[in-house]
Amino acid sequence: MPTTQQVRALLAEGLDYRGAAERLGIAPGLAYLIATGFPADGSDAPSPEERRARGLLPASQNLSNPPVESPAAREVVRRWLHDRVAADDRMRGR
Repeated sequence: MPTTQQVRALLAEGLDYRGAAERLGIAPGLAYLIATGFPADGSDAPSPEERRARGLLPASQNLSNPPVESPAAREVVRRWLHDRVAADDRMRGR
């Protein structure tokens, strides 16, 4: 598990949370949590003073959800779906 110092060092180098997370092999929301002590999903509500003192982002929820991936976009899935439909009369509408 990366340390606070490791995440903050990468941020100081100019990386954003996504870049730091990628380099460390963790999710961006986890990098934010490690660096700030606050969850990226916005479930905690620090005061404006604490936000400034900790260097929190104005909005961080976009870091908490992993990117959506459509498995149907993969060729192996398309072939599997095609074969399933071909083998099932009801799926072919007959």
